[in-house]
Amino acid sequence: MDPTAVSADADDYKFMAQALQLAARGYYSARPNPRVGCIVTSDGVVVGEGFHYRAGEPHAEVNALRAAGEQARGGTAYVTLEPCCHHGRTPPCTEALIDAGIARVVYATSDPNPQVAGAGALQLRDAGIEIVDSVMSESAAEMNRGFMQRMRRGVPYVTLKIGMTIDAKTALKSGASQWITSAAARADVQRLRAASGAIVTGVGTVAADDPSLTLRDERFDTAGQQPLRVILDTHLRTPSSSKIFRQAGDTLIFTASRDRQLADALIASGATIEPCPQRAVGLDLQAVLARLAAREVNEVLVEAGPRVVGAFIEQRLFDEIVVYMAPKLFGNSATDAFALPELLSIDSAPPLDFVNVRTIGPDLRLTLRSQSDHSAT
Repeated sequence: MDPTAVSADADDYKFMAQALQLAARGYYSARPNPRVGCIVTSDGVVVGEGFHYRAGEPHAEVNALRAAGEQARGGTAYVTLEPCCHHGRTPPCTEALIDAGIARVVYATSDPNPQVAGAGALQLRDAGIEIVDSVMSESAAEMNRGFMQRMRRGVPYVTLKIGMTIDAKTALKSGASQWITSAAARADVQRLRAASGAIVTGVGTVAADDPSLTLRDERFDTAGQQPLRVILDTHLRTPSSSKIFRQAGDTLIFTASRDRQLADALIASGATIEPCPQRAVGLDLQAVLARLAAREVNEVLVEAGPRVVGAFIEQRLFDEIVVYMAPKLFGNSATDAFALPELLSIDSAPPLDFVNVRTIGPDLRLTLRSQSDHSAT
């Protein structure tokens, strides 16, 4: 918090709450940009509002200022993220606020983008605008947890999605797995996909299930974007006839293979091949996440088999686990949900916190977070 900033009052919290509601309207469409909302008031009355809908289009502040017109002069702007001060896909919002004659800016949380990171607030203050910061900062940071983490740590926010029975099984011994969970649970997964910049799976899942890994639910407005489909395939075993290549959107394959013939066949099917270092077992997942961050992916959803999910857990490369638990029992011979090494002590188990438990149709949805999750800090 800026020690020179002015304290917030009750109206500041009221209007910031409205700005956060506006920001949520771009929840599924704003990526890779942050989700931002803005309210402009004059004498305590809302005269303009806006949110950021899609990258390349006007930011929340510009939309709100346009709606307010001349009434913005001398008014207050409530923004859920520190206004940007650099030229990116659009001009700086700080200049728009200054040119509109805004007298006071209240923002929820600082922008960790190194091109902003306090410079936006400084530019506004230097222009004579009163600044109030850190109003509902936790709510704003949570809304942009992936963007915040990518900017601060150079990796996306990673959610592991698992559909399993109450005895933690994901398939029968025969390999049959459709459908463990209910239609309601599968519809809820669409929400996770809609909020994600990439869906990661393993080549084993592609070969066994031939998934599409697409967003098919029109309830979620993603501005026409499909999540990037990512296959972890150490030896390029992905069948070039896979259904995944016949879907809208892009498919990226991370591999350690240097087999040009296999790569060319997959490229001809529509894949992009990304070389990746190999660990003792599988690919270097840290390198995978870093490269996805470089592609401006804020949130990653992992929908994979027990070995891939287990690798993310073992290497502590996840932030959240969402489990859809069906009221079924498959028995000892069925496939386990997680392939994890033996623990030598209870204290070495990954530390997790339950953050939400609710029913989805006949199933339970359990949401857990890693205690090492730094995304909102």
